Amino acid sequence: MTEKRTKFNVETTTEKRSCNGISFDSALEMRYYRDVVLPKYQSGEIAHYELQKPYLLQEEFSHDGTTVRPIQYIADFYLVYADGSEEVIDVKGMPDPVAKLKRKLFWRRYPDVRYSWVCYSAIDGGWRSYEYVQKQRRVRRQAKNKKKKEKA
Repeated sequence: MTEKRTKFNVETTTEKRSCNGISFDSALEMRYYRDVVLPKYQSGEIAHYELQKPYLLQEEFSHDGTTVRPIQYIADFYLVYADGSEEVIDVKGMPDPVAKLKRKLFWRRYPDVRYSWVCYSAIDGGWRSYEYVQKQRRVRRQAKNKKKKEKA
């Protein structure tokens, strides 16, 4: 029997995406929590963290008599480091256009908050910034295409 999945291709059962009694939205988020957040919290490098912290990107407003709902962003991780610095982390596999738009709105609304997308890439050394991994993938693709052209 095939496992039922959500519209974001996440299994409906939570056992593969749970850690310490917490059910995460994805197995990737759970791995980031388990592999990065927990060890840094236990060592004291992270003083405080929150999961699924909401941020308001745009207030509710009215347009032609219609109420337009506010735009909210839910951060995967809000981290406060031992030195007092703060960071908002979003774990990404493949960001959709809505995620890209919300990132722009977040940057605009919260310009002083350090906001990062991270992803896991074994070939690039594990947990890295999304931008770094995308750049490395482009470099590898270009090298592969160059080799093909040289063989032809």
